[in-house]
Amino acid sequence: MIKAILILTAITLIPALELRASIPVGIFNSDMQQAVSWPVVAAICIVANIILGWIVFWIMGPAFTFIRRWGWFDRRIWPILERTRHKIHPYVEKYGEIGVAVFIGIPLPGSGVYTGAFGSYLLGLDKRKFAIANVIGVLIAAVAVTALCLAILHGAVGEDSLWARLLLKQKH
Repeated sequence: MIKAILILTAITLIPALELRASIPVGIFNSDMQQAVSWPVVAAICIVANIILGWIVFWIMGPAFTFIRRWGWFDRRIWPILERTRHKIHPYVEKYGEIGVAVFIGIPLPGSGVYTGAFGSYLLGLDKRKFAIANVIGVLIAAVAVTALCLAILHGAVGEDSLWARLLLKQKH
């Protein structure tokens, strides 16, 4: 069981994959199925993804402080980020953590806790609001991915469907 937890956590920590990949691995991999049930898989991946989002958001401050020491970044890149922040700030005020949660929760490439944390930091969302958005977004993604995986696993989605071909290893 410890090996399964470590593997699922490691996959969840990979940028662009996160729990969108670790939940299907946990549900469809026969070794994982023997080690942990699907609710445990989902719980492990959810907790790892939530913690990951908080860590990434927390690291943004020190990382940008360090990077801004380089003159070229502070002169060329930082002003672009600041202009973007000021243009988008009214939308952050309007949609706040719900907008971030939806962005994190949409299980599509380019969304997730890494980009959600990065964008939230750049847009000036405070830590508390990001923490709430992160939890809600991860739960949205987890429910969507788990439901799709269970639908495939239990035959609600046909074996010839695009989803089944993407997520299931075909036997020849």
